[in-house]
Order: sequence, then C-alpha cells, then structure tokens
Amino acid sequence: MNRLANSASPYLLQHANNPVDWFPWGPEALQKAQNENKLILVSIGYSACHWCHVMEHESFEDAQIATIMNDHFVCIKVDREERPDIDQIYMSAVQLMTGRGGWPLNCICLPDQRPIYGGTYFPKNDWANLLLNLAEFYREKPAEAEEYAVKLTEGIQQYESVDLITQQPEYTKADLETIVTNWRKRFDMKEGGSMGAPKFPMPNNWQFLMRYAFLMKDEAVADAVKLTLKKMAYGGIYDHIGGGFARYSVDARWHVPHFEKMLYDNAQLVSLYAEAYTWRRDDLYKQVVAETITFVEKELTSSTGGFYSALDADSEGVEGKFYTFTKQEINGVLGEHAELFNIYYNVTADGNWHEEHTNVFYRKDSDAQLAAKFGLNANDLIEKIARAKQKLFSERAKRISPGLDHKIIASWNGLMLKGLCDAYNAFGDEHYLSLAINNAGFIKDNLITANGQLKRIYNSENAIAFLDDYANVIDGFISLYESTFDIRWLGLAKSLADTAIADFYDENEGMFFYTSSSDENLIARKCEIMDGVIPASNSVMARCLRKLHLFYEAANYGEIASQLLRNLMPYMGKYGSVYSNWCMLLLEEVFGTYEIAITGPGFKAVAMEMQGRYIPNKIMLGGMEENLPLLENRVNNTDRIFICKDKTCGLPATGVSDALKQIGG
Repeated sequence: MNRLANSASPYLLQHANNPVDWFPWGPEALQKAQNENKLILVSIGYSACHWCHVMEHESFEDAQIATIMNDHFVCIKVDREERPDIDQIYMSAVQLMTGRGGWPLNCICLPDQRPIYGGTYFPKNDWANLLLNLAEFYREKPAEAEEYAVKLTEGIQQYESVDLITQQPEYTKADLETIVTNWRKRFDMKEGGSMGAPKFPMPNNWQFLMRYAFLMKDEAVADAVKLTLKKMAYGGIYDHIGGGFARYSVDARWHVPHFEKMLYDNAQLVSLYAEAYTWRRDDLYKQVVAETITFVEKELTSSTGGFYSALDADSEGVEGKFYTFTKQEINGVLGEHAELFNIYYNVTADGNWHEEHTNVFYRKDSDAQLAAKFGLNANDLIEKIARAKQKLFSERAKRISPGLDHKIIASWNGLMLKGLCDAYNAFGDEHYLSLAINNAGFIKDNLITANGQLKRIYNSENAIAFLDDYANVIDGFISLYESTFDIRWLGLAKSLADTAIADFYDENEGMFFYTSSSDENLIARKCEIMDGVIPASNSVMARCLRKLHLFYEAANYGEIASQLLRNLMPYMGKYGSVYSNWCMLLLEEVFGTYEIAITGPGFKAVAMEMQGRYIPNKIMLGGMEENLPLLENRVNNTDRIFICKDKTCGLPATGVSDALKQIGG
C-alpha cells in the first residue's frame, strides 16, 4: 500500500493499493519535488466519479504506467471535495489550456507547483506517451517550461477576478430584462433545461428564473421553468424507485444519467421543488421533495445527524448496475402487474438504454393521460404504480449497493439544512423540521470550533474550512431561524458571518477570497464568483449579508453585500446562467425585500400559513421576544403581522389575507 493508506478520504483510500507511489498533498511531497527537481503530477477527483474509476483501472493500476509515473514525477492525489482550493487552481489552469474541465483532473506542474500542462481523462496509451513527452520536455527545455509556467500562472491569478466598482449604479427592471433576453436564447423549449447535452439540473438557475417569471409577470419564462421541472422529474436523471437525482444526464432529454448521486444536487433540488410548490401547486413537486428527502434520510444520513457526501455511480465495477433493470427482471418481480409499470416507465424488451441492453426508468405521460388510456381512475393508477415501485425497491435492495462517500462536509450540510427548511415551509411537515434541527445541532456541536471557526469535514485531521462552508452554513442557519424564530440560529449565522468577514474579506478588492488569510499559501489566492452546480461562495455570502443587514439593521453587512453586487454587475448581462445567484440578489435590489414580522402566541401557525404563500423576496422574523430591532415594541398577546419594506411598515394585520393585501397578493 502507498502513502494514501493513512488517509481519511474515501477517494484517496480507493487509490491506496495502486502501484503508483501516490502522496497526499502536503509538505513531504512538495519538498521531495523541490529536492529532486521533479515534475509534480497532481491528479484530482472524488469518490463517486465514474471516469476517475475508469482511469484508475486503466492506468493507475497498471504496473508499467505506474513505473513511468514513479520514475519521472512526484505523484499527488487530491480529493477535490476535501481540498477545493487546490482543485480551483488546477481546474482554472486546465480550462485556460483546453477550454473545458471536469474530473478526473490531471495537471503536470513544475517542482514549485506552477502548472505547465493538464487535461481530464486520458486513455492508457495516450497517458503514457504524454508523460514521457512531458518528462523529456522538462529535461531538455527547462527554460521553455518555465516561460509557459509564468504565463499560465498569471492567467490563473487573473481568472475569475473582477474590478473594484466604487460608484453605486441604479438597478432597474431593464437590467433584469437584458440578462434574461440573452439567456432565453439557450432555453430548450422541447426538453427543458438548456439546449444540448449533457444536461445538468442547475437548480439555482431555475430558482432565479422562477422568481423572475413571478415578479416580472413573464409567462414565457414561467413556461420554461415548469417544463424543466416536469422533464427533470419525469426523466431518468431522477431515481423513480428510490428517490433523489443523479448528477446529470448524458443526453439532451434527461434520460440516461451519470449515476452518481450527490448531496449538494439533491439538497438544492429539494429547495427548488419546494419553492415551486408554493408558486404553482403541482403534486409532482410535492412527490419529488418527499421522495428525495426520504432518499437522503435513508442513504446519506449519519447516526449523528450529519449528511454524507455522495453515492458512487458504479456498483460491482459497472456504471448504473444498481439502478437498471431488464424487462425480464421486472416481469419476474411484478408478474401480472408488470405491463402497466413497463408502459408507465417506458421499459422495452431490448432495453431503452441500448448501450447496456437494460432499462433506465423515465416517464413521458402524466398520470391523467395514462389513466385515461387504461380506463383507470388516476388515483388507482398512482396506487398501482406505488405498489410496483415498492416491490422493485425491495428487490433492488438485495443488490450490491454503490459505494458511499462518508465525508460530512460543512458546505453541503448547509445546503441540505436549507433544503429541509424550505420543504418544511412549503408543506408544514414537522418531520422535515426535525431533520433540519438535528442537522443544525450536529453542525453547531461538531463543525464549529471553540474559537467560532468552521471545520470543513467532520472527524478529519484536515480541518480547513473555505468560504463556501461559511456561506452555506450561514444560509442554512438563517433559513432555520425563519422556520422556527429561534434566535440562537440567527445568532450563529451572524457570528459565522463576522468570522468570514475577518478571515476572508479583502476591502481593497471588495471581494471574499475562497481561502482564509491563515490558510496554506498556494500559487494563487482565488475568489469564487461564477455560479455553477453550486452557487459561488461570494454570491451566497452577498445574499446572506443582505439578509443579516435587514435582520439586525447592521450597515456594514449591507455595505459589503452592495459592494459585491456592484463588482459583478458588469459581467451579468451577457451570460446570466453563470451568475444566477447574483441575479437573485439583483431581483431583491430591484423589487425590494419584504420584512414580515409575526408576533403573538399563535405566531407559529400564522407563520406557517404565510410561508405557504409565494413571496420570493422576503425575510421572516417573529415570535414572543423582542430580540431583533424590527420586533421592538411589537410583541403582545395578540397575533399580528407587520409588513415592512424600505424602512417603512404598514399597519399591523391580524390575518394573513389582510397582510397579503399590503404585498399586493
């Protein structure tokens, strides 16, 4: 076994038996490269990554390839989920060199960590030739390697950098219209999502567009959102038997997924579908939320209340084997009930996933359409399908399960905490709130240190936390406060925000760095600004600080949030989809934020009723204590709702319908 055998990371442990002399990232490997003047090979991935497994089997388990790697390079394995700061730097390098990125990510660097070449997956023979050529290049032309490293490192340092904007612009609806006008050209109005393949869910994109459609009264955008929500829920990207979403579909119609199931996707999709239910009450949205939370609870929840990171794409070395069925297998399990199920989920004898001659379940028709076709009552159809699904779930449970990545990551737990709060707000299910409170307690007790700083990973010696950890945990705590009016959660959010400002914020740049001022010095200190499958840590911080500014009437939070948005505003018009969370902040600036204070002994029931109404640009506060500025002198034994906006409050309302009149609802 190599040096990875002592790692806690499941991804690094997967490579502990490779003949490659892998090092974890650290002083030993970096000093060895310097002492021996050897190129560094940085190979980055994560435990659920299918193509990472393929490259390992083809190349890293091959003795001849390992000899080339060991002879010419100091080989370092990095878990991108454990060290996203390292991943950011070398991903930037590969994107600058090739115009694309992904995992596995492989970068060849000078002994001082500056990259000179990189890419993603390489077939075995290509990999061997590349390594030999690069070793020869460095040996024969070190000056050229140095020259290229200088240019590439400068590019990395400038990548995702923005200028400090000091003058405050006036934000208008026209700004939002410009963003969406350019964006809508890429809507896929046949299959939902964005045009082309692969298709990623991108929950934050559709959350912004849903809010935009509502506030701007744009029915065309609303149609695009509804189509996308339906197609994703109908598609094979959704696990119709066990609940939860895969990371993306490889095709343009959401059919065949890349089967790994990530906590961060499912957390955000719970939030998206829960909010969609308050927007347009579709039972499909409620079903998706319920089944996804059940999946997370069964498969990704630790006994301590923390949430694990991911399930692998592969089982028994085969991608998707756990999830797919032949028609013969289905017939054997369901018997006379198989025909209805097979039509419902488009199962064929040859297999609808023709590459594997097996079936990925997906839907085309609504329950009402199929019920009419079979002459059934829609509720009867739903019950029959539910019973069939349960039988197949039980049968599937006998199979060898995909591998579990048991890392508990602060950032992703913050996302799931928020998702559970959003689900509770939409549906009033106390079980969702219980899960949220348990998780928040876990974070408080296990991931926040005595000095008020966060740890990224539970039970890991490598306790470095990054800006996304702070941002998403803060967001989760704020959401839990809005669901419970328990001030301790808002107090924790405020305390973590103060720590993040002290350790990550650069007043000269007007942005948060991704790494703390006390973290290891890498070849670049980056700012994360573009929203991807997870919103950028800077955009999440900006939105959280704006909320904290409103809750506490603390000017410094509002000033930082405004500065962040000013810096990003020049970039948002051309390509809104990579700035969708910033766009939500812009929506809040243009339309303002309603501050809804609910007081009195019946505050919980009143708040639950108010949460069920679609008011996307709001914060909620209240209870029976005057513990926030807006609650002062407003608490007595009468249930009352105060609607405030732009430092002006209306007369107290005694019922939700009266309060909604002040909002225009």
